[in-house]
Amino acid sequence: MPDRITSAFDARTTAREAAAGHDLTGRRVIVTGAASGIGVETARALAEAGADVMLAVRSVEAGEAVAAELRRTAPGEVSVGRLDLSDLASVAAFADAWGDGPLNLLVNNAGVMACPQAYTAQDLEMQVGTNHFGHFLLSVLLARALMNGAEDGQASRVVELSSIGHRRSAVDFDDIHYRNRPYDKWEAYGQSKTANSLFAVGFHERFADLGVTANAVMPGGIRTPLQRHLTDEEMRAFGWIDEQGRVNDRFKTPEQGAATSVWAAVAPELEGVGGLYLENCNQALLWTEANPFEGVMPHALDPDAAERLWAASEETTGARL
Repeated sequence: MPDRITSAFDARTTAREAAAGHDLTGRRVIVTGAASGIGVETARALAEAGADVMLAVRSVEAGEAVAAELRRTAPGEVSVGRLDLSDLASVAAFADAWGDGPLNLLVNNAGVMACPQAYTAQDLEMQVGTNHFGHFLLSVLLARALMNGAEDGQASRVVELSSIGHRRSAVDFDDIHYRNRPYDKWEAYGQSKTANSLFAVGFHERFADLGVTANAVMPGGIRTPLQRHLTDEEMRAFGWIDEQGRVNDRFKTPEQGAATSVWAAVAPELEGVGGLYLENCNQALLWTEANPFEGVMPHALDPDAAERLWAASEETTGARL
C-alpha cells in the first residue's frame, strides 16, 4: 500500500492520548450516539481538548446526564440535541435546528447491531436505515455547515464509524431492505457497516474540493450497549466472553475504542485526506486470511459501489446536493 498513513499510536491508545497536545478551542463538533459507549469517550476527549461539542442523542435525558458529567472536566461547551436516526423526520429537524452555522467536525458514531428484524419510521430495514441512511441524510443536510466550518486551509471532517462487521456482507442493491430474502441479523449489520465505509468514499469524493474530508473508522471490539440485542450464549459462541462472563483480552475499553475516531478527527497527517478506512489509529491494510482480525475488504472501498450507494441513498432519503 503506497504512502500508507500511520501514527505512533496503536490498538491500546486511548481517546485522551489521541487528543493530547491538540487545542480544539472554538471548534464546533457533533457526535451522534454520544449517550453511551465510545460516543461518550469520543465526546469527552474532544471537549476536554477545548471543542464545543453537541451530543446528538435519541434520549435527551440520557444525553443531559452525560453532558453534566463531561462539563466537570471540559473547558469547551457541551450541549445536547435530540436525534433519532431511525426517523428521517427527526434527522431533518435536528439539521434544521443546527442550520448553516459553522461545523468543524461531524462524528457519525451512533448505531444499532444485530437487532431482530424491524423497520424504521420510513419502512427501511432498521440496521441500514439507522446506521447508513440516517447518517447519510444528516451529513448531506449539514454539508453547508461543514463547508462553512472550513477555514485557514483547515478542512472540516466527517468521521464515519464502520466495523469489522463489514466483512460479513457487501451491499445487496437488489434487496437492501430484506423485502424478498430471509433476514439475517449479522448479514444486515455487515451490509450497513459496508455502507458506512462506502459513504465516506462517496462523501469525500464530492466535498474534498469544498473543504470537507471524510474517513471511515473501525473502532475495534468493545463491550458496550451496542451488544444489547445479543445473549451471553451468543457472545460466548463468538469467543467474546468466557464461561464466567469475562471479556476476551482482544477487546478494547471504551476509551481505547474511541481513540481512532479522535485520531481521525484531529491528526495533522490526515489533513485534506479522505476516503480511507482507519483502524488502531492507522490507515488499515487490506484484509488477509493470515490476519483475520484486522484490515479492510476491497468491497468496502469500491468507488463504483460507493457511487451506486450514493444514488440509492439520494433516492431513499430525498436528499440531493
